[in-house]
Amino acid sequence: MANQGMNDASPARKGAITHVIFDMDGLLLDTEKFYTEVQEIILARYNKSFDWSLKAKMMGKKAIEAARVFVEETGISDSLSAEDFLVEREEMLQKMFPTSDLMPGGSRLIHHLHENGIPMCVATGTHKRHFDLKTQRHSKLFSLMHHIVRGDDPEVKQGKPSPDIFLAAANRFEGGPVDPQRILVFEDAPSGVLAAKNAGMSVVMVPDARLDSSYHQVADQVLSSLFEFSPADWGLPRFENASTKLY
Repeated sequence: MANQGMNDASPARKGAITHVIFDMDGLLLDTEKFYTEVQEIILARYNKSFDWSLKAKMMGKKAIEAARVFVEETGISDSLSAEDFLVEREEMLQKMFPTSDLMPGGSRLIHHLHENGIPMCVATGTHKRHFDLKTQRHSKLFSLMHHIVRGDDPEVKQGKPSPDIFLAAANRFEGGPVDPQRILVFEDAPSGVLAAKNAGMSVVMVPDARLDSSYHQVADQVLSSLFEFSPADWGLPRFENASTKLY
């Protein structure tokens, strides 16, 4: 995937970005593969397969919202309810989540922003129990965030693509609420990109290579990895000695 240029209309052209919000699943942590594996196992019982067009509709949403999409789109809702689907996949996911690895470039970027005093947070559709399992090997990295907003937060009435989670995140920065035009969001999921734009924020999309490119159009910039991100493009402090900081 090519590194796509920024939309000239982006407020970041004026060096307006002061705060950063990260999605988590599929962006900072390589957890999307776990959901795919479990959903393939469940669908195999019904002689159905799981594909990326369905995956794209589920990514980034709250668990129950994604579950409804899953059972309805696959035509198994008469046999398996969304609620029962969540119960069934839970046992498998709980064993997988603690093994979560970091996605390329995330640690480097987070440390760089932290060292340069750029306030950051995470806004993730995942709920607290799953968040704790997914991040248990990476607690030091996530401790660099000013705050974390999860999908089960009472302020998040609707999941992505509703802007709720990003607006809640903007409110909780020190001195908040922060003007959405001063916030840069990093996302991998189509629903998350839409949520960020619906919140009035700029968004860098780092999609899975298997995601149809038609989903790229809404984002202000599209990268194949966080390693490709150039902070200076957005008026943020440049990387120094970047080749020696690939952690």
